[in-house]
Amino acid sequence: MVQVSAGRRIWGWYFFDWASQPYNTLLITFIFGPYINDLLRDGSAAQAAWGYGVGAAGICIAIFAPILGAIADRAGGRMKFIWLFSLLYVAGAAGLWFAAPDDFNLLFILLSFGIGLIGMEFATIFTNAMLPGLGTREQIGRISGTGWAFGYVGGLVALLIMLFLLAENPLTGKTLIGISPLFGLDAAAREGTRAVGPFAALWYAVFMIPFFLWVREPRQPGAETIGQAVRAALPELRQTLRHLPENRSLFAYLASSMFYRDALNGMYAFGGIYAAGVLGWSVVDVGVFGILAIITGAIFAFLGGRADERFGPKPVIVFNVLVLSAVAVAILFIAPDKVFGITVGPDSKLPDIAFYAMGALIGAGGGALQSASRTMMVRQASPGRMTEAFGLYALAGKATSFVAPLSIGIVTDITNDQRLGITPLIILFIIGLFLLFWVKPDGEPSEKWADSSASSF
Repeated sequence: MVQVSAGRRIWGWYFFDWASQPYNTLLITFIFGPYINDLLRDGSAAQAAWGYGVGAAGICIAIFAPILGAIADRAGGRMKFIWLFSLLYVAGAAGLWFAAPDDFNLLFILLSFGIGLIGMEFATIFTNAMLPGLGTREQIGRISGTGWAFGYVGGLVALLIMLFLLAENPLTGKTLIGISPLFGLDAAAREGTRAVGPFAALWYAVFMIPFFLWVREPRQPGAETIGQAVRAALPELRQTLRHLPENRSLFAYLASSMFYRDALNGMYAFGGIYAAGVLGWSVVDVGVFGILAIITGAIFAFLGGRADERFGPKPVIVFNVLVLSAVAVAILFIAPDKVFGITVGPDSKLPDIAFYAMGALIGAGGGALQSASRTMMVRQASPGRMTEAFGLYALAGKATSFVAPLSIGIVTDITNDQRLGITPLIILFIIGLFLLFWVKPDGEPSEKWADSSASSF
């Protein structure tokens, strides 16, 4: 095996965030989600359909993520799983090209989107489990924060390419810089916007090359065959879950993160489609909003990593959950005719400016929160059972990943009001914040890191 330096391994690991971020940035939030709103021509119907589609994918992830994690823990070979789920990512994203305005099959498109989302989420599970081997306890926060920031920059570059060169305004047929979509794409058929799927697939395939070249796994002595691991996975998972409440801090953290991460994912998934439906923004308008959110996300993920390194992850998590809770409440008071109780005229830019500000706060809070959450998992886990711990972290993140999108879909359907439809996010953030009270900053004494425990790939 060719030897790879520690610094290059870390950079290879960073490239997964760079490669995969466009699925969140372009497909879930800023380009394809609002495009669904354009196709259905009904903000509430689009938000409900998107909620059901994302929620169904979340259920699939919740069921299979912990099982696959247990299998990989026993059989080794995380890289093989990352290859498999990378193929799902590419195939699912590429299928979104077929969302043509005159021949739009909602079921097929949601299925393609779900396949790609499942691929992205499962690949993330296995790459996150590699984090503890990249540095010591003190270094993990900075590494995690830099990785998130690098991913946000990748998402920003991909978004700028889409807005400047491909995604057309449906009214003018021009991109953000006033040109027709490149490569002769037909603006009338929305080919520039639909190209977001193949573009995201190609972006991922190209930028995963450094990851596969530079990231290495250690040989696992006594690794089982896949068949043996499959037979042992479910009994092992049941045993792990049975004893989980014995570690009160870890149990409380997993429960807390389960709720606040679900709420944050709900914000990401519905931010663009909400703005399109409530404020009447075009795909290009939402894209500009996305640029601002991604810039603040990159900056504060980086700064949050430094704060994590200095103060530990818990203060970073608490602060950002408070910020995001306040944002979820504030969004309820932004409408085309009234902003925070102030009545505005039809030509006022205040609603747009206020929502831009909320987007900046979502980006900033989300970047720092996700980075610190990864390192908090490292603090809570036992060095000798780190892979198992990240399997539990994946379970906590996905076990209720369908709650936010499904609850938004249901509340939106019942009220026929997009603003009221996002109220479940407020409740989820509050529950997550409450459960953090029982989380010890460094975990239970028996679960603390030893600096010398960091392994290498």
